[in-house]
Amino acid sequence: MNISVNMFGDLRAKGRVKDSIVKPKRMSHGTMEVFNLNESRRFYEEFLGLETARHSPGALTVSCANSWHIIAIESGAKLRPVHVFNHWGLDLETPEAVNEAHRAAHEHKDKFGIRSVWNPSFQHGIYSFYLEDLDHNWWEYQAYEGDQSEDLLDFGDRFTDEGKPL
Repeated sequence: MNISVNMFGDLRAKGRVKDSIVKPKRMSHGTMEVFNLNESRRFYEEFLGLETARHSPGALTVSCANSWHIIAIESGAKLRPVHVFNHWGLDLETPEAVNEAHRAAHEHKDKFGIRSVWNPSFQHGIYSFYLEDLDHNWWEYQAYEGDQSEDLLDFGDRFTDEGKPL
């Protein structure tokens, strides 16, 4: 990742956004809705292997060993399901680990209220599968060689703003 430090010690992303009006230090979080925080927390910790912390009465922080996190907000009956295109990605070491996670998702489907488990396949050059959790949130387990967080931007644009290959 291309990072620079100015005289005030702020981190700034380099590249295409260097002349932006707003200059954030980092992307820190996203949000998702859950029906019940306690049930969802159990799934995040015991199945997904994520870290959690209850930071307010109606919200829970969810993270995977880094500074970026998801805020799960309890919506109860107002919960709005999302499409699989709105998913959270989790990287595993190998394709075999993806297969093992897929097997475990089927094995523990009833215990954790997993609604749907798709078959593993190669998509966008990566071996992965999707599962829909008890709150209609989607998770993708993928085997990616390298660090996708760095690679996606380091690869640069591969398509024009009109969606045509460069």
